[in-house]
Amino acid sequence: MKPAANKVLTILSKTPIPLLLLVVFLLGYSFKGMVSKAPPAASTAATENVSDEPSEEIWTCSMHPQIQLPEPGKCPLCGMDLVLVEGTSAPKTAKKNKKPMYACAMFCVPPMSMPGKCPICGMEMVEVEDSGGDEGASRTLTLSPMAQKLAEIETVPAERKTVSAEIRMVGKIDYDETRLGYITAWVPGRLDRLYVDYTGVPVQKGDHMVYLYSPELSTAQTELLEAKQRVQSNRDGNGSILDERAEAWIEDIRDKFRLWGLTDAQIAEIEERGTASDYMTINAPMGGIVIEKSLLEGAYVETGTRIYTIADLSHLWVKLDAYESDLAWLRYGQQVEFEAEAYPGDIFKGTVAFISPVLDAKTRTIKVRVNVENQDGRLKPEMFVRAVARSEVAAGGRVVDAELAGKWMCPMHPEIIKEQADNCDRCGMPLVRTESLGYVSIAADSTELPLVIPASGPLITGKRALVYVEVFGEPGTYQGREIRLGPRVGNQYIVFDGLAEGERVVVNGNFKIDSAVQIMAQPSMMSPEDGKSAPSHDHEQHQGSATSDTMPSPRQDLDNPAGLKLNTPTAFAKEFNPVLTAYLDIQDALSHDKHKQAQDATTQLIEALAGVDMNLLTGPAHVAWMKEAGDMKKAANDITASIDIQKARMAFALLSESMIVAAKCYGAPLETVHRYHCPMAFGDRGGDWLQRKDQTENPYFGSAMFRCGVKKETIGQRSAGGASDDRD
Repeated sequence: MKPAANKVLTILSKTPIPLLLLVVFLLGYSFKGMVSKAPPAASTAATENVSDEPSEEIWTCSMHPQIQLPEPGKCPLCGMDLVLVEGTSAPKTAKKNKKPMYACAMFCVPPMSMPGKCPICGMEMVEVEDSGGDEGASRTLTLSPMAQKLAEIETVPAERKTVSAEIRMVGKIDYDETRLGYITAWVPGRLDRLYVDYTGVPVQKGDHMVYLYSPELSTAQTELLEAKQRVQSNRDGNGSILDERAEAWIEDIRDKFRLWGLTDAQIAEIEERGTASDYMTINAPMGGIVIEKSLLEGAYVETGTRIYTIADLSHLWVKLDAYESDLAWLRYGQQVEFEAEAYPGDIFKGTVAFISPVLDAKTRTIKVRVNVENQDGRLKPEMFVRAVARSEVAAGGRVVDAELAGKWMCPMHPEIIKEQADNCDRCGMPLVRTESLGYVSIAADSTELPLVIPASGPLITGKRALVYVEVFGEPGTYQGREIRLGPRVGNQYIVFDGLAEGERVVVNGNFKIDSAVQIMAQPSMMSPEDGKSAPSHDHEQHQGSATSDTMPSPRQDLDNPAGLKLNTPTAFAKEFNPVLTAYLDIQDALSHDKHKQAQDATTQLIEALAGVDMNLLTGPAHVAWMKEAGDMKKAANDITASIDIQKARMAFALLSESMIVAAKCYGAPLETVHRYHCPMAFGDRGGDWLQRKDQTENPYFGSAMFRCGVKKETIGQRSAGGASDDRD
């Protein structure tokens, strides 16, 4: 041991114990003061720096702690308000650094700040980039490669090309009406013999059909023979004018026989025989199949009586039904393929020869007639067929046919096609250019080609169409965009506006992306950006819907009108009841498309308004009624003056808003009414109304969408407090 240490031990051993304890106490107190005055340690400084940094807010559900979200809201499982987790509050000045978020690939819940399993479907959460809080990031979602794979995202480029429309039709085979013929009696007589005694027999032109007894025929033959004998006996052989007149007389008699149906050979036989006969043979004027035998042997006939009907089955008609939506792709002269039930697998071809100018109102179809060659006789009238027509479609929905472009066609017989102007070989009509019949020709590199996307790409709701486009240079980032669609052609849509060639459109997984965007409270297919209506696509329009740019925005006080706070006397509710009754009659008439009946009920409403005793109201209640009554009268006058039911429905929407407020404020003492809402009325502006029945009867669409609408509330009789008894 060192000498210094030994010396200290010696001193301590000789020091009294109380004095030693006092020294130790004083030394400890001095050391504590030195430590308190020392600079903070590095670890302490680091701790303080961390505490200054903003911590992350975590909001959870008191019933479902597995729900942990970065912002307040409602629990996606039970709907309760989320509460802030203690110790996670962050100052408002916290940095907006993007932090990884985790979402379910099926987007069952909003993105969460921690990984794990989805609390709803149990799938593993994948990392996504939450761009919902970034400026300018509306309708945008970024997915990691794993999330893209789980969501099965698939994109294809928008491209310009001709697309083929395939129009499927059904129908049956029928006779060619232009190739039907009748055998009739041209002179009165008796049918002594019918050579064709049953239907279905094939005949050729000139075949004998009927052996007819006719006394008039005998008289005419006698006249012919006597005239010929007289001419021969009086002929001087010098070619005098008398000889010419005699020959003309004989020729007139021969023409009469020709008009009766006798051939030149039969007339010559009469002249050679030299004796008159009471019988004549009627020959077939055309070849074909006997499809009807109208009389039996021994029957007496008058001039014009029908005996047989003959049909030429070498040419037939196929009568098809085409849907109204397919009419744009059908053209005169178009080739059609069809298959008959009797010959499955065999394809027959024909040409469109007629498209009906009238639509069948019940079936919403158009009659299309196709001319078909049937030289082998396989096709039979009344056979059922399934047909398909294919059209190459260019920009603007025009039909392309390079084979017909620049040629000339008969407007009555489409099978007659020539390279230059001429007349039809069958009917003699002048041929017309095929372009006048709706055909165009487009080169493969033409800028007229339409821009098309697959039909699974756009999300369509009402009059809006939304697609999700992959952001160029940012793989995995998808941005929603509203576009204007043209007609649908097969499995593709023509795009009129909103997309550029080459942009990649999501065609699979777009509903999942839109679901995630809705969860993040961004504009989606169900909510237009900035509350503006999107551009409409041309192929979908709801009949009966009134769409107008002049319609004001819906009132915002329908759910909680200010008049509910006013105490109104019950006696005034009885004054209001006739007004409400007339209004309900208007609603019933418009929902059943009865314009005149609605105007009659409006007249009753105006009279009821004039009869309301406003002196029962005082102060603010009186002022409020004056405003609503003025709006009702103006809307009612517009209904009375409306020239069509669409204008009446527009005015009825404004009348309904005032009526809903009045019914809630002044009550309905005699009957309970229901308030309904249709979100698609007036170009997605929406419209409310009142009705008696507890089932939707839409007055804004009528029969076109009779059951479109949801019930918002039930307005019952007035309670003692002065307001109506509202029950959801």
